[in-house]
Amino acid sequence: MSRLNSVIRRLQAQRDCLNAAAAMIKDQDGIVLEVGLGNGRTFDHLREIMPDREIFVFDRQIAAHPKCIPDDDHLFLGDIFETLPKAVERFKGKVALVHSDVGTGDEELNAKIASFIGSTLPPALIKGAIVASDQKIDVPGTIAEPLPEGVPKDRYFFRRYQG
Repeated sequence: MSRLNSVIRRLQAQRDCLNAAAAMIKDQDGIVLEVGLGNGRTFDHLREIMPDREIFVFDRQIAAHPKCIPDDDHLFLGDIFETLPKAVERFKGKVALVHSDVGTGDEELNAKIASFIGSTLPPALIKGAIVASDQKIDVPGTIAEPLPEGVPKDRYFFRRYQG
């Protein structure tokens, strides 16, 4: 498969997963956490498909398109190991969806970040919250949910918090 086709396939899967995750929480109140702003594409898509939800974004540094950067009140800038615990404390029991896209290309670091996110998130999650991620994240108190049709296994991961 060409690199172009691979990117297209990855982005289609990501879009399909974000749309499915939004549908899974449509009847729940709660905020959204976007862990990993990157160039801002998924944040922009989340704003479009969930215009009435507050979305809080995390990243080490801003590298996004200017139209895809949240205002300062919705941005946690810095190391995830420092910013996520502060957000979890602030948003205890208020998070309906977490979208995590923090793959670094370093498998060891990815595993460390995924483990940290998984162990840190639970106090912030509401019952029924969805954790959608490009990395396998084991979140205590969650069960695996099926991916949308057409999304290859291990391309994305869904977990639902049982409370």
